[in-house]
Parts: sequence; structure tokens; C-alpha cells
Amino acid sequence: MVGTALRLVDEHGSQAFSLRMLADALNSGTATLYRHFDGKDEIMAYVVDRVLGEVDADAPATASDWREALTVTARGLHDTLRRHPNTLPLLMAYVPVGPLALARRERVLAALLEHGLPVDLAARAFTSVTHYAIGFAVQQYGPGAAPDHSTELADFYGGLDPASYPALLRAARSLTSVALDEEFEFGLALLVRGLAQSAP
Repeated sequence: MVGTALRLVDEHGSQAFSLRMLADALNSGTATLYRHFDGKDEIMAYVVDRVLGEVDADAPATASDWREALTVTARGLHDTLRRHPNTLPLLMAYVPVGPLALARRERVLAALLEHGLPVDLAARAFTSVTHYAIGFAVQQYGPGAAPDHSTELADFYGGLDPASYPALLRAARSLTSVALDEEFEFGLALLVRGLAQSAP
């Protein structure tokens, strides 16, 4: 049922999803669904859990140090959300506490602790890279995400008044020439390096 619900969210979006839609896809009735779930909210929480369960939670354990563990954690989540962009609003609406999400959180935190991070820093590092990956995915793939307008934006910046926007004109090429995936990697590296300043 949850797998079918995820497929429907992928195809139609979480706003359009309904119990009737799921029941029809399962050749069932909504009464049957209510025997398993309290309603749409519970199903959506399980959909979020299923998506997070697709992230390779074992990869951080094979990393050479905590920096690599955090990096593969963020990349894995970002790549998974790229495959399921219609679930991004759900990640902003539901705290992921399902069994798959908890197992992922447990394994990543265990890897960070095993690599020597103090517990408080491990917890903050985990939440920081998780929020970073989700936020970046929302910008890239979420509802209303804009297509690449870098050429038009560069032209727009180029036409600005140099007396009013001298710094913006100097930085125009740098602001518009970097692909979002490269920006993701750059920001992630900055985040990990910043966390390293707090590590023992």
C-alpha cells in the first residue's frame, strides 16, 4: 500500500493524492484503507518514511572518517530526493519518525560517533547536513522550482547600472555560471569544513 501511495505521489503530487485515488489504484475501497491507516496524514508519514528508507544508511559506516560520513549522508539524501521531488512538501510537513527513518538516523549517528565526534556535535552535524540537503533539493526540484535561466539572468545583471550595483556586476558571471549540482557540492564542503572547526 505504501509503495503504491509513493508511486501516486510521484506521479500526481501530494496535494492531489487522496484515499480514493489510492483505493482505486489498489482495486479496493476506502473502508479497507481505514482498517490499516487513520487517514491521509498517516499514509503520507509512511510515504516519507519509505523515501528515507531508500537512502543508503550503511554508506556512512564504511567512510574513512566523519567528514566523509557526513558527505555521503548528504549526497545520498539529495540524490534520493531528486528521484522523488513530489515528496519534498511532505518532508517539510512531517517529522520523519517511521521505522526506516529512525534506522537511517541511528546508523548515521552511530557512524559519526564511531569516527570520534562528540555526541552533541554528531547530532548537530547530522541535522545540519540533512536540512542542507533537503533545502537544496527544494530549491532544485520542489514545487515551483524554476528551470535554468542562467543566460537570461546573466544578461539581466549585465544591464544593471554599474554605479548602483558595482559588486553585482563584478560577480555576475560567477553567480550565473555554476551548475546547481556544483553549488550543492561547494556548500556541502563548506559546511563540513566549518563543522571540523568544532571537532576535537
